[in-house]
Amino acid sequence: MQELPVIAAGEPAAQRVKKPDWLRVKLPIGENYRQVRNLVDTHKLHTICESGNCPNMGECWGAGTATFMILGNICTRSCGFCAVATGRPEAVDWDEPQRVAEAIYLMKVKHAVITSVDRDELKDGGSIIWANTIKAVRALNPETTMETLIPDFRGIWENLDRIIEVAPEVVSHNLETVERMTKQVRIQAKYHRSLEVIRRLKEGGMRTKSGIMLGLGETKEEVVQAMQDLCDNGCDVVTLGQYLQPTPKHLPVIRFVHPDEFAELREIGYGMGLDYVEAGPLVRSSYHAEKHIFSGRK
Repeated sequence: MQELPVIAAGEPAAQRVKKPDWLRVKLPIGENYRQVRNLVDTHKLHTICESGNCPNMGECWGAGTATFMILGNICTRSCGFCAVATGRPEAVDWDEPQRVAEAIYLMKVKHAVITSVDRDELKDGGSIIWANTIKAVRALNPETTMETLIPDFRGIWENLDRIIEVAPEVVSHNLETVERMTKQVRIQAKYHRSLEVIRRLKEGGMRTKSGIMLGLGETKEEVVQAMQDLCDNGCDVVTLGQYLQPTPKHLPVIRFVHPDEFAELREIGYGMGLDYVEAGPLVRSSYHAEKHIFSGRK
């Protein structure tokens, strides 16, 4: 077992929050993991598993699954929690949709998760590549279901409509944090714009999903309110996980949330009417995503 890299070595001890025993994860090993690694490298694909330093990469890749990140690996936004590089992205690669579809075919993936960086410099926000990718995956893998974790497209709704038109099985857009902390955590994002993304997706007939990180300084009451806001705007699935600081330059961990509190929030979510609540310290947006097509209500 290897401890997660929450705080880098050399950071002043006074700023550290002691890591609890439950934040441990297995090293990525095994034949399936190596096969996925080879496919990702061979097809020159980006995965949020690597770019986002996901703690579940070993488990998911070992099971032969991965979350693909399209539109490059350089984001136009500078969120305080995210390990993905910020800067000027490279030109759009119009062959990328086919490469993603072929990799999913070779990996024999039954449920594919696709996400992207924000491409605010593009008029279409990357939505044309998004739609082309979904269509390419479906054409080559007709039995594969899909979850798409999309940006807010700066509230340009014709770009969001392109996603609705190709109708992946689940469409996710993360709220990430509570309303009070949005400007600090998601510098270029807006809390109510993200809620409107969820609402418009639901009105378009999509199964909707969103995620919230805990441990950034929010209160329990604020988390419950954010969950209620998502529910009120038509969100079906909510994921709740522990924030882990990727580097000393990112926002610090204020506290580690105990698994019992995640379990309590899960039950609160079901009580308010959410259809599926995935909650736990190591939960990430795409963790157990294949289950989120179906109701989690008891």
